Amino acid sequence: MNDPIVDEVRHARMEHTQRFNYDLTAICNDLRSIQSKCGHKIVHLAPRRIQPTIPSTLKNSPHF
Repeated sequence: MNDPIVDEVRHARMEHTQRFNYDLTAICNDLRSIQSKCGHKIVHLAPRRIQPTIPSTLKNSPHF
């Protein structure tokens, strides 16, 4: 099943990637430049630690 919106986004992303010769650093620098010029408020959140999960099979174990 093809979604025309998804296809359009993928096409635009591929064109952008090719324009910078697949150089991830150059791509990120360009995206940051676009972001800084857009005028929207940019939010930077501190990373959160992911709590380890305990498999349900161990929760019922007498050793847990």
